[in-house]
Amino acid sequence: MGEREILKLENLSLTINGRKILDQITINFWPGHIHALVGSNGVGKSTLASTIMGLEGYRDIQGDIFFEGKSIKAFSLDERARRGITLAWQEPARYEGLTVEKFIKAAAVDKSSESVGNALWKVGLNPEEYVSRALDKTLSGGERKKIELASILVMRPKVVLLDEPDSGIDVASLEKIFEAIKLLKSLNSTVILITHSLEVLRQAEHAFLMCCGKILEKGSVEKISPYFEKKCIPCDHKNKPGDQGETLNEI
Repeated sequence: MGEREILKLENLSLTINGRKILDQITINFWPGHIHALVGSNGVGKSTLASTIMGLEGYRDIQGDIFFEGKSIKAFSLDERARRGITLAWQEPARYEGLTVEKFIKAAAVDKSSESVGNALWKVGLNPEEYVSRALDKTLSGGERKKIELASILVMRPKVVLLDEPDSGIDVASLEKIFEAIKLLKSLNSTVILITHSLEVLRQAEHAFLMCCGKILEKGSVEKISPYFEKKCIPCDHKNKPGDQGETLNEI
């Protein structure tokens, strides 16, 4: 592509409780692009996201992680976040006693109420109905996911990992999520979609197919998408698509 990668994984391996979860993964992520990391459940996609973010329990790696050309292998979660890497959870956290407005403002570049309101509108939530609500169990998982995405929009991260961004989102709201992903790209954020959904894959520009902790294939979305339609490739993974017409998107 002729441009320097913003995030590079080099021979990255991770073993947990004697089991190798990630196995010599080498990937380059390019700035300002939307990438997808795809594969069936249990192949290591979320583990890879947690390892990039530097979460507790995912730090004892072999290989290296480079961000903007420098190794961040020894960096804590907070240090990685300060440098512009963020992770949106498949199941967003609840923050008892914290309002939606305060949560979104916490890491915002622009902490104005107007900025918060605009971000909520962009993910399909009416600010008048949500800014004063508590970020607790009274909100659905889908609402919390949208609020988390709104907080990322105002954060303007350099790299954002979105773990199953369509999880818990109804069909009517999904287009708003996709619009927000495109907005992140327009702000020059590098977006990494963690997914086993063909619809989410189609929002990306480049993709990596993962199985059993390894990267099996990489390239354009057009190159990777046939694996959804043709039941992946022959392998012994416990979640491999079967012979009854299942696809990666259904397991």
